[in-house]
Amino acid sequence: MTRTVYYTASTLDGFLADEEDSLAWLFVQDIDEKGPMNYDEFIAGMGAMVMGSTTYEWIGAHNQRTGEKWSYTIPAYVFTHRELEPLGDGIHFVSGEPKDVYDDIKAAAGDRDIWMVGGGDLAAQWAEVGLLDELMVSIAPVTLGAGRPLFPRRYALELKELAQNRAFACARYAVVGPGEWP
Repeated sequence: MTRTVYYTASTLDGFLADEEDSLAWLFVQDIDEKGPMNYDEFIAGMGAMVMGSTTYEWIGAHNQRTGEKWSYTIPAYVFTHRELEPLGDGIHFVSGEPKDVYDDIKAAAGDRDIWMVGGGDLAAQWAEVGLLDELMVSIAPVTLGAGRPLFPRRYALELKELAQNRAFACARYAVVGPGEWP
C-alpha cells in the first residue's frame, strides 16, 4: 500500500526555514550520512515526490548558486498556481486540491511510497484530507524564533521511532488526526 511520508528537517522550535526561506542553519549541522533515518535509505523506498512552489523555487535558486542540477530521478509533482520553468526531467506542475491529483501521483509511485518534501502548509493540507501517513523529522539543535513552520495545524501524532543521528534527534510519527484538545 502506498503511503505518503513527510520527510524533513526542522529546528528545535519547529521551523523549516527562516523568514527569508534560508536553510543556512541546516547545512552547518553534524550528521552521519549513513546513520539512523538517513536520506539514502529513505529515498530508496520512494516512487514519487510532492512539493509546494516555495520549496521548488528554493531548490532552483540553490542549484543556481551551487551549479548543481536537478538530482531527483523519481517523478516530482509541484503544487503551484503559477507558470514555472522545469528544473529537470519528470517534473509535473499541478494545482487544485490534493485529492484531485493523488491518483496520478500514486500511480507514478508504483509500488513505492510518496515523499512529501514540503513545505509545512502543503503537508498539512494533505493531512487534512487523510493523505498524509507519516512524519519523519530530523530535529536540529538550533532555534530561529520565526520562519516557515514545520506543520502549521493542530494535529495529533503517534511516536513510532526515535533515534539520534549525531546532532539530530530523529523521530518518525504516524499521523493520527486533527488535534481535538481545547
